[in-house]
Amino acid sequence: MANPLKCDLCSKPATVHLTQILDNKVHKVDLCEDCAQEKGVTDPSGFSLADLLLKASLNPEATVATGVRCEQCGFTPNDFKKQGRFGCPACYGAFKGILDPMLEGMHKGIVHSGKVPQKALERKSLYDKLTQLEVDLSEAIKAERYEDAARCRDEINQVRQAVGQKQR
Repeated sequence: MANPLKCDLCSKPATVHLTQILDNKVHKVDLCEDCAQEKGVTDPSGFSLADLLLKASLNPEATVATGVRCEQCGFTPNDFKKQGRFGCPACYGAFKGILDPMLEGMHKGIVHSGKVPQKALERKSLYDKLTQLEVDLSEAIKAERYEDAARCRDEINQVRQAVGQKQR
């Protein structure tokens, strides 16, 4: 059975799950019943998911006490809280201690690994194999290993046919 989601504010089991799309970005927040009541989630007129995300990720007492500041642009966690974005690329390193827990709560991890379509991986694998076979063919011809060269030629033809079929 999967682990139940925890409240983004207090780590109790979450029973309220909110999703908001702003500027084509999806923001999700999971809350326990108590935190949902406390933050006014049940009253849509007084609720802002963006404010809640910032409150969940930036504990003002902790950030002021640490005195974290970006050395390049001078941004502080409070500046990030007010503006909702960083001042420069160096901020990501300066606020790593604040960002990592926030990102872990929103995503599967803190490192973006990306996604590659399966067909693209298969096609790349075929092209890599084709390139290696062409190198092997060239080396076999130079070394006058004609049986190996014939085998490489036949495999090259098979791979080219497979590439042609994958492109359809």
